[in-house]
Amino acid sequence: MINFRSLWFQVNITRGGRLTMADDREILREIWEGKVPVCFQLAQEEVYTGEQPDPFFLLVPRLSYFPLVTDKVLRHMMKHVDPEHHGEMWLEFDGQPLKWHYPIGVLFDLYGMSTDLPWKLTVHFQNFPEEELLRCSSKEVVQSHFISVVKEADALKHRGQVINSMQKKDHSTLWAGFMNDKFDQFWSVNKRLMENSGEKAFMFVPFRIYRADQIPVQKLFKPCADSGESLTLRHLLKTAVPELMETDALISSRVLIQGIEPPLDTPVCWLSEHLSYPDNFLHICLMPRVEVES
Repeated sequence: MINFRSLWFQVNITRGGRLTMADDREILREIWEGKVPVCFQLAQEEVYTGEQPDPFFLLVPRLSYFPLVTDKVLRHMMKHVDPEHHGEMWLEFDGQPLKWHYPIGVLFDLYGMSTDLPWKLTVHFQNFPEEELLRCSSKEVVQSHFISVVKEADALKHRGQVINSMQKKDHSTLWAGFMNDKFDQFWSVNKRLMENSGEKAFMFVPFRIYRADQIPVQKLFKPCADSGESLTLRHLLKTAVPELMETDALISSRVLIQGIEPPLDTPVCWLSEHLSYPDNFLHICLMPRVEVES
């Protein structure tokens, strides 16, 4: 789990502090190394061999997608399902099918944050929920989705000029670094997509806001007001989900980015540069605040 207290902005961002390049890189690496412990268990009704297979445990990157990290789970479980009546593997938590095209960290923040660890997921090979999930037949499908979202993010930030100026080998390096969990390789390209100064200053901040059982919210949002004032997470929420700000709903909600609760007065531009997922979007989860019994 990410240690929020070790992140620079909790101490300094609202005090006018400034980051050095070393601080900047340390934050990016800590976000990159965030992991979620997961226990995968084959659905009882799909066990064909008569004996429930042992659960399979993995420590998975928050920034990745499940199809990129579950090859071993697939091989382990396939030995115990009907070879003539199985289809694409899909995952479920507590009756909720998990969308593979959401980053793992987003899925965990939406559905697993208040559960005991490891996060217990059910593996299925039958009854694919066509109305709720997209098909994912290969890692190439994930790659296509990932690059598409990166292009969308750059269209919002730089009118697509940065991603369109890159060569095919740059796209390949970006994807390989992401898929193989290679921080330096990924950021050798992604730093260009995150450039935010001069003529390449962000026009809009790419973000999506998630709530369980609702369609994600995505709107145009500039990182600065016309006066030049840096706009904050509070401003973004007021623009994107005004009903949350006009009532007491915000008090009873957790605003999670990368599994942590940044201060609402944190500049959105800083959040975009440091807490975006590899697809270059800020993925913000709004969750009910659960009271902990003493």
